[in-house]
Amino acid sequence: MRSLLLALFLLHVCPTGEASKLHEDLSLLRTDLALRLYRSVATASNQTNLVLSPAGAFIPLELLQFGARGNTGRQLAQALGYTVHDPKVREWLRAVYAMLPSTSPGAKLELACTLYVQTGTPLAPCFMEQVSRWANSSLELANLREPNGTAMLANGWGPRQSAGDRPAGAAWERGGGAESAQLLLVSTVSFQSAWRHQFSSDTQLLPFTCAQGLALEVPMMYQMAEVNHGQFQDPAGHQVGVLELPYLGNTASLLLVLPRDRDTPLSHIEPHLTASLLHAWTASLKRARMEVFLPRFRIQNHFDLKNILYSWGVINLFDPLRANLKGISGQDGFYVSEVIHKAKIEVSEEGTKASAATALLLLKRSRIPIFKADRPFIFFLREPNTAFVFSIGRVLNPLH
Repeated sequence: MRSLLLALFLLHVCPTGEASKLHEDLSLLRTDLALRLYRSVATASNQTNLVLSPAGAFIPLELLQFGARGNTGRQLAQALGYTVHDPKVREWLRAVYAMLPSTSPGAKLELACTLYVQTGTPLAPCFMEQVSRWANSSLELANLREPNGTAMLANGWGPRQSAGDRPAGAAWERGGGAESAQLLLVSTVSFQSAWRHQFSSDTQLLPFTCAQGLALEVPMMYQMAEVNHGQFQDPAGHQVGVLELPYLGNTASLLLVLPRDRDTPLSHIEPHLTASLLHAWTASLKRARMEVFLPRFRIQNHFDLKNILYSWGVINLFDPLRANLKGISGQDGFYVSEVIHKAKIEVSEEGTKASAATALLLLKRSRIPIFKADRPFIFFLREPNTAFVFSIGRVLNPLH
């Protein structure tokens, strides 16, 4: 139903062929951008589990485009590969964001962005309107110049965040930032859902071979269900298995990419992943009844994305003398000092009922195909209708 509504919206703003082409181009562009961010972070986080949210990282940059001018705006557009000042791009993104935050039985997805503004700072009416209409965004007044003002907001991520979702606030406590701060932009992405096909409650310890060849006993979940699965080869010849596990209500699915050869590290596969390749793989998945073994894992990361964005050519945004954000208030003096991104994911049996299968039955030989994630793998949390990537990451050691 949601995909039909999106299609009708696109037909309204674009001719039929153009709407389809725009949808495909932007979906691929956003996925390639997510992969680019993943590779940039993965390179700096060698040999560690990883999760990041492309949506949480890019929505604030899109919002800043409404206030950026001159070279600052051009650098943001070049880094993202698109600009929200293009009416068709803006309306497509607005339509996607409007349909993504949804609640269905057993599933909840929310995107939110809050712009904290120093009390007394004048804001351009057109900028305020764009903020109010962008990805569940809002404006809130705050005294950011108090000694602990920015630290408190950074630690709490605002009223929408719970105590368990707090990133480190050290970046906002350094070097007198509170004295000059006038804007603080925070985005959050939250997702909770039960699996469409239930995992057994009889999770047991099974071997998992880490990247260094170390074998560990980890809690391994199990289900036997109809899933989308395929065996593919990347451009370098590496064989991979791809599995899609749907969540309840079709709100999202977890896409897993598992090297077929235990000796193939993820670092050999990551450089070859592209949006076009993932699209071809997912389009070729076949429905099959399989036994699925997946380790229980929980990952939480936070990163300073400033250096990554700087390497992408976003330079002026962070320079107090060259940043041009006049579209926000008509005044000079605004610039971005830090870009702190935090994401987490927890994959477990929680929220599902026990299945009829037992642990003793799981290890018996059968003719049913098996997908066993007992070695490092890459995962994507996606919205299946739009291929929108909420989270992307890897599991090198489920116990860390």
